Amino acid sequence: MKPQAPQRAVPRIGIFGGAFDPPHRAHVALACAAVQQLSLDSLRVVPTGLAWHKARTLSDARHRLAMCALAFAEVPNALVDDRETRRAGPSFTADTLLEIQAENPHARLYLLIGQDQAQALPTWHRWDEVVRTATICVASRPGSAHGYPGSAGSTSDSRSADLESLAIPACIQIDLPPVELSATEVRHHAGMHHPITHWVSYPVARYIENHHLYQADR
Repeated sequence: MKPQAPQRAVPRIGIFGGAFDPPHRAHVALACAAVQQLSLDSLRVVPTGLAWHKARTLSDARHRLAMCALAFAEVPNALVDDRETRRAGPSFTADTLLEIQAENPHARLYLLIGQDQAQALPTWHRWDEVVRTATICVASRPGSAHGYPGSAGSTSDSRSADLESLAIPACIQIDLPPVELSATEVRHHAGMHHPITHWVSYPVARYIENHHLYQADR
C-alpha cells in the first residue's frame, strides 16, 4: 500500500489593525503575545486607511507605515500590510479579512482586538462577515478594567465575565502583561518635545522627531 503523504498544517495568519499613530510598546507587546500564544505563522499589521470612525485626522499613511516597519521589526513573523492605506474610501475590517482569506484560501485567520472593541463588535460594518471569516482574539490583562493597552478601555472588572458576555460566536483570549499607555499620550508628549522612548521604541521616537510629527497635538 502506498504510504499517505503527511497532511500540511493549516497556516495561521493573525491580523492586527489600527491607526498606529504612532505604534507604541503596548501594540508591540500585544503582537508578540499573539504570535506566541496563537502559534501564528504570520502576523499582518494593517494600518488604517480612511478611518471613518475617528474624529481626528490621522497622520499621513506613509509615516504610519514607516513607523510600523520600525516598531514591529522585532516581532517574529510580523509584516506590515499597506492594503487599507491603498484602498479608496473608508477602511472596513470585513473587506480586509475577505481579501486576505481570498489570497490564502487554506489559512485560518485570527483577528486581534481589544475588549472594548469586542463589546462593540456587533455595531461594526458587516460584523457578521467579520466573525465568519476570522476567529476573534480578545486581548486582556489580569486584574485590569481596561481592554488592550492603548484602547479606550472597558467598564468591566472581570476579564472572564467580559469574554462570556461578548456577542461573538467564539473567541480566544490573549493574556497580556500590564502596560498603561495610549497613542494619545504619546502624541501629547511628542508635541511638548518631551522624551517618548518610555512609550515607543528608539527608532520610532527618532522618526517622530526627524519628521516633526504631532507638533500640533498639544
